[in-house]
Amino acid sequence: MFSLNRATVLGNCTRDPEMRQTATGQNVCSFGIATNRTWVDAAGAKQEAAEFHNVVAWGKLAEICSQYLAKGRKAYVEGRLQTRQWDAQDGTKKSTTEIVADNVIILDRAGTPVAASGSAPTSATPFKPAPPKAADPAPNPDDEIKIEDIPF
Repeated sequence: MFSLNRATVLGNCTRDPEMRQTATGQNVCSFGIATNRTWVDAAGAKQEAAEFHNVVAWGKLAEICSQYLAKGRKAYVEGRLQTRQWDAQDGTKKSTTEIVADNVIILDRAGTPVAASGSAPTSATPFKPAPPKAADPAPNPDDEIKIEDIPF
């Protein structure tokens, strides 16, 4: 039998990441991602809705998320869904479903204004765009591809 537990979201951080350590010293970082959806209803009116996702990152990924993410930053998150349950102080049962991140890609640049918060993150980003290649023009889609030009 085959099963797959995979979540992929691309959206904006809804709050600054919260970094903490477990009793054993393991780093864990939690943050939220909002994804938006727009559609036109039967009456022709544009509709919008947002979904809010809780995300948890562990270890080195937690450190990176804590350092470089901030409210309003755009991020791509891949991971698995996990539901946790616990007893609240008032005796009620509580549960939450979250994305346990395997991969996080920050999609905007630090120093650029971010949506919602209106402030730019203070940390510098470790990602720098590669310089353009001088002698590598884009291929012309009208050019014919020859079998002998394929390297495999």
